[in-house]
Amino acid sequence: MSDGISNLVERIDELESRLSFQEDTISQLNDVIARQDAEIRKLAALMRELGEKYGALTFEMQGGGKQQDEKPPHY
Repeated sequence: MSDGISNLVERIDELESRLSFQEDTISQLNDVIARQDAEIRKLAALMRELGEKYGALTFEMQGGGKQQDEKPPHY
């Protein structure tokens, strides 16, 4: 009976050790995911800004902005 109890205690200790390790790993992974999420959001905002600037630049290069900004020839 004593061997059975000591075997159970060893198994419980092993399970507690594994659980502690898993909880630490999950916490570390959560931190990485949170940092990556923040970086992805920042990069997405930058991509939107670059897209808007590219669109405006393309419009200007095609002469779209000049018609509104230039004075007619009779001035």
